[in-house]
Amino acid sequence: MAKYTDESKQLLELVGGKENIASLSHCVTRLRFVLKNTDIADAKAIEELDEVKGTFTHAGQFQVIIGNGVSDYYKDFIAVSGVEEANKAEVTEAAKQNMNPLERAISVFADIFVPLLPAIIAGGLILGLRNVLGDIEFYGEGGTLAATYGWVDQLNSILWVPGEAIFHFLPVGVAWSTVKKFGGSEILGIVLGIMLVSPQLMNAYAFAGAQVTGEVIPAWDFGLLSIQKVGYQAQVLPAMFSGILLAKMEVFLNKRVHESIRLVVVPLVVLLVSLFFSYTIIGPISREIGNGIAFTFEALLTGPLKVFGAILFGLIYAPLVITGLHHTFLAVDLILIGKLGSTMIWPMIALSNIAQGSAALAAYFIYKDAKTRAVSSSATISAYLGVTEPALYGINIKFKYPFIAAIIGSATAAVFVTVFGVTAGSIGIGGLPGILSITKDGQIPFLIGMIIAIVIPIVLTFVFAKTKLNKDNTGEE
Repeated sequence: MAKYTDESKQLLELVGGKENIASLSHCVTRLRFVLKNTDIADAKAIEELDEVKGTFTHAGQFQVIIGNGVSDYYKDFIAVSGVEEANKAEVTEAAKQNMNPLERAISVFADIFVPLLPAIIAGGLILGLRNVLGDIEFYGEGGTLAATYGWVDQLNSILWVPGEAIFHFLPVGVAWSTVKKFGGSEILGIVLGIMLVSPQLMNAYAFAGAQVTGEVIPAWDFGLLSIQKVGYQAQVLPAMFSGILLAKMEVFLNKRVHESIRLVVVPLVVLLVSLFFSYTIIGPISREIGNGIAFTFEALLTGPLKVFGAILFGLIYAPLVITGLHHTFLAVDLILIGKLGSTMIWPMIALSNIAQGSAALAAYFIYKDAKTRAVSSSATISAYLGVTEPALYGINIKFKYPFIAAIIGSATAAVFVTVFGVTAGSIGIGGLPGILSITKDGQIPFLIGMIIAIVIPIVLTFVFAKTKLNKDNTGEE
């Protein structure tokens, strides 16, 4: 008998049986059910199962947190239930019937950017390592490792190759993922992304400087129409909107062009039309939208309102994780990095994750039952490495007061790093390793912010627990 066979039988019964399961897949830590009737699932009883660390419903999916053993658990559940395996795309599509319009919009956004995370995280860690090698002055003024040791300088130089490939040419990945999401040919998405960062175009960073200095922008002159030769390096919105246009056109034409000429006509038309509209309308408008987003967050988090902005962000980020809206900040971070060279949001995201992990850590010492301790220990590690769902759903929201303690700690740490102007030059792992992504001048303040995000949630969780547990023991409400 497989390890999870008995519990899988119990879980099958508690979700309403095979007939109530529309589809099922799993991610890194969770089983993701699409249930025909979510009201049938007994979430409370499911959470009592030995291997289950929590449940929640999001984006039309009933998700059961298992932890690192989810892959084996999933296989045993499939064997017991007889449910056919489904990939994540199929589950997401099935889940749409349970989503409201806002959830569908968030789901689309997540479907575009989440597949890019492995590259973005790897790129962030690489650039973080370059921070350590080339920016931190270990040996006095100018005494970086790269400046002191020749071989380190060469390593620092070669690491720029993947760093540049991931972030400067990010539109290639965004266009690919967008076109894939909307049903177009992935290779055409890749070509579209390359067109947006072509070496024939003025680099986006040079364009920003040329606007300031008044330098003449190169252009294609067609008499009545002039098209600027400007690229969109490190920008996400032009690639996303252009990708949607290309995919929609391709799907439309594939249904109407005869198959005998489809392979020749459709790719040619969609690429040329996308090229024209990307350079003339979509790109320039998207650039201005990006500038507006960057200006808004810069004003909110660096101007006179920065303390208010930091408190607000520190308090709401974790609740946004519950709704899925936090995925939108991935694009905002990338917009800020492309426009300003760094982002003030990523440090606060990392601190919020650390705060949630710290509250879950406190719960380990407060609750003595083996299951809560097992959940809190694994959830703490996960949150400290940037994945907070196990801590949120398995501990903090379940007991409520650790969640309150965590967002207070998050807001306090956010205010501290915002006051000191801490920014990140890239996106990495949104937890303790996040310090690698912090720009040179902000690393000490960020380290102090990390201490705040650890200490305050732990202390407040103990304080709140004493009051709550006393009420529980006396039967008070």
